[in-house]
Amino acid sequence: MYIPAFITEAEDYRRCARFHGHTCMGLTIGYLAAKLALERLGVSRADDEELVVIVENDACCCDAIQVLTGCTFGKGNFVFRDIGKMAFTFAHRDSGKSLRLVFNNAILAVPEAERRLADLIRDGKASAEDMRTYESVSEKRIDDLFAAGPEVFFSVEEVSGPLPPKASIAPSMSCSQCGELVMQTKLVQDGERMLCLDCTAQ
Repeated sequence: MYIPAFITEAEDYRRCARFHGHTCMGLTIGYLAAKLALERLGVSRADDEELVVIVENDACCCDAIQVLTGCTFGKGNFVFRDIGKMAFTFAHRDSGKSLRLVFNNAILAVPEAERRLADLIRDGKASAEDMRTYESVSEKRIDDLFAAGPEVFFSVEEVSGPLPPKASIAPSMSCSQCGELVMQTKLVQDGERMLCLDCTAQ
């Protein structure tokens, strides 16, 4: 999908694209969500765990959010909820403020005239003029959409509730069955044995 150059040529977007491997609409949604949330929270990229992000999908958007916010799995402040929603919660521990952003699907609705041209192109029935017209009207619609700012892409709601605890460091122990090292807190007691989750599933 076409993404305006003023987005793709921004230095911070380029960093996201390098990390992700390519540009796409999914990455761009995450980029816009992170930019909007950081601005609304009045904070910058996290050095440690002062910022927490909870994502409700594992799509391309998550890579841009990690790059811009500094929230990562390794630091324990990037939390994945396997819900399948294009929704993200950004929380700042010090201020106690949390925002949940939900992508507004309606903004990607394509006008009927543009959709008819797209159908002609798809069916191989479009003239050269049809193709030029489609490209022009489609790019203008998307340019106007992005020019309106990230606010139009999301509904934003202040939310409350407990945040995930800060990351804890636990010693590793060997699984009694496979012998591989496991975080002690992830072992399951089976009689006198301590088993990893893989071995308990066998």
